[in-house]
Amino acid sequence: MTKIGYARVSTLDQNLEMQLDELQKVGCSRIFKEKASSVKKRPEFEKCLEYLREGDTLVVWKLDRLGRTTKKLLELIDDLKERNINLQITTLGVDTSTAAGRLFFTMMAGLAEMERELIRERTNAGLKAARSRGRFGGRKKINPEILQRAYMMYDAKMTVEDITKTLQISRSTFYKYFKNKKDT
Repeated sequence: MTKIGYARVSTLDQNLEMQLDELQKVGCSRIFKEKASSVKKRPEFEKCLEYLREGDTLVVWKLDRLGRTTKKLLELIDDLKERNINLQITTLGVDTSTAAGRLFFTMMAGLAEMERELIRERTNAGLKAARSRGRFGGRKKINPEILQRAYMMYDAKMTVEDITKTLQISRSTFYKYFKNKKDT
């Protein structure tokens, strides 16, 4: 019986270390790692599923590392069960080698999908409320006149701090437009 780990983060900027530490701590002999922006395309997860053998245990840090919908999660657990492979979720204490563990997994899969839907509903409600007040999402663009003044100030060797204070723009906005210029 071998423990095989799977770790995933959603973006290239995120770090896998916390998940990897946990998977190593519980004794995974091999860990498949993925940095993916889409839950739909996960080549390392597919390799992990192919690698698993009868009697193995797939170990993940959190339920959402596996999928987002109840249907997909239940299909996965059925596939693993047919292959006599257990699932362990470290943060939940889920172990599908027991009847109680399988029941708990099923309940958590439903709750995970509900949480995702609630987040979507709250986000949409917030956007709708903002639009009704005349506000629209997205970053504001810098006024071309202010941008021209910023270029002139920069060429006059003013510091970034002085430019951003004078023009009332953030440092991040300044650097967005001055990517190729060096801070003085």
